[in-house]
Amino acid sequence: MTTAYDELMAYARETQALAQIAGRLGWDQETTMPRGAAAQRGEEIGALETVLHARRMDPRVGAWLEAITPSDAEAEANLRHIRRSFERASKVPADLAAELARTTSVAQGVWAEARANDDFAAFAPTLERVLDLRRQEGAALAEGGDPYDALLQDYEPGATAAELEAMFGALRPGLVALRDTVLGAPAPAALVGEFDETAQMRLSRMIARTFGYDMSRGRVDKAVHPFSSGSGNDVRITTRTSRTDPFNCIYSTIHEVGHAAYEQNIDQAYLLTPLGSGVSMGVHESQSRIYENQLGRSRAFTGWLHGQMVDAFGDFGIDDPLAFYATVNRVHKGFIRTEADEVQYNLHVLLRFDLERQLIDGLLAVADLEEAWNTRFEADFGYPVDTPSNGVLQDVHWSVGLFGYFATYTLGNVYAGCLHEALRTAVPDLDAQLAVGDPSGATGWLRDNVQRHGGLYEPREVIERACGFAPSEGPLLAYLEAKFGEIYGV
Repeated sequence: MTTAYDELMAYARETQALAQIAGRLGWDQETTMPRGAAAQRGEEIGALETVLHARRMDPRVGAWLEAITPSDAEAEANLRHIRRSFERASKVPADLAAELARTTSVAQGVWAEARANDDFAAFAPTLERVLDLRRQEGAALAEGGDPYDALLQDYEPGATAAELEAMFGALRPGLVALRDTVLGAPAPAALVGEFDETAQMRLSRMIARTFGYDMSRGRVDKAVHPFSSGSGNDVRITTRTSRTDPFNCIYSTIHEVGHAAYEQNIDQAYLLTPLGSGVSMGVHESQSRIYENQLGRSRAFTGWLHGQMVDAFGDFGIDDPLAFYATVNRVHKGFIRTEADEVQYNLHVLLRFDLERQLIDGLLAVADLEEAWNTRFEADFGYPVDTPSNGVLQDVHWSVGLFGYFATYTLGNVYAGCLHEALRTAVPDLDAQLAVGDPSGATGWLRDNVQRHGGLYEPREVIERACGFAPSEGPLLAYLEAKFGEIYGV
């Protein structure tokens, strides 16, 4: 006999399948879609979002939810996700959801062109429209509460701006002090020369497999802004190449593999259910950052990577693996968040977190955003922004309406610091494994303790269960101070 729960889950699987199709359209838009198709793609995505929105707020979903008493933890978690989606969709008018999807699809192309031309003024009217729509959505979701908190739930359920501000406030002084200390010490050598971009892609695909990325269920392509897309058995990543900076390609790939491995390693029983995706962007980012930094930039792993670089590019001017480790982790001035070293990365994120809160709250106008960005950047980093593409235009997030997303990057780093501390205890010979290019001890522990659960637990609970303690900024700061103190001799 078919129960109400069976009917609801069958319906949810169809909704999830349609959402995956929408995601594939987004992947195609960033990789292979012809430029001239942008307006049409916006209409296609808008139409599909209309269908998805209607399904999520269908009255039958409400009736099923009322009729079901969950029989186990898995059912309870599925119902929690479906209820959250139903309540959210019911608060947002269907025409607003469709208009947001259409506008952000087109806005992506406008942003890319403005970025290429270093012309914020050309993007500003489009950003104004995106911001207005997201403010409307935030207000509808908040129902008199804080619109930014309401938007934040899309990316980190249960989090609030106030608690994140407190955590970031505790993190910031230590980061600034460490940054100032290491920048005052002699710097390791920088990587110089030119590196064949085809060889970079070949090496990056090999490293992706080394970190457990299943290429039979994924692929690696190039995009302006690297990203991961999909879940279950179709999880795709992109990276980018620079002829003078192979680290950009290598570490963008490792970062995105962290995201992709999370999705690929979720229990197959959860495929196309609400539990079949990563539980939050903060937890997602913890996987990408621990793969990229605590594992990929470790002294042990970079010793192995040095040999792979020599095989791929020949003599590139750094003969000593220990010197190569210092070069990989070189703290340096720079404008771009995605290219920032571990010490300064979160300072880039905190800038964006503060500015986007002001935008949503109406305390900062789009017309004043570029100046506000440049002023804040110079105050935080000590030198002026030279071009909009190195400043306010560098990230795709606001063009696609991802207000509330940036905070999850630093939250993910905090989670990664906690997971790394627990991982070191659980896998005491980790360095010996990494030194021969074998991160499987670490990735296996992360799979078993974080990734396989998908959406079964709430975000903070996932981290607490894996680590055995509540997440805080302490382990991340301790890790950074120990690592960079040793590299820089301070």
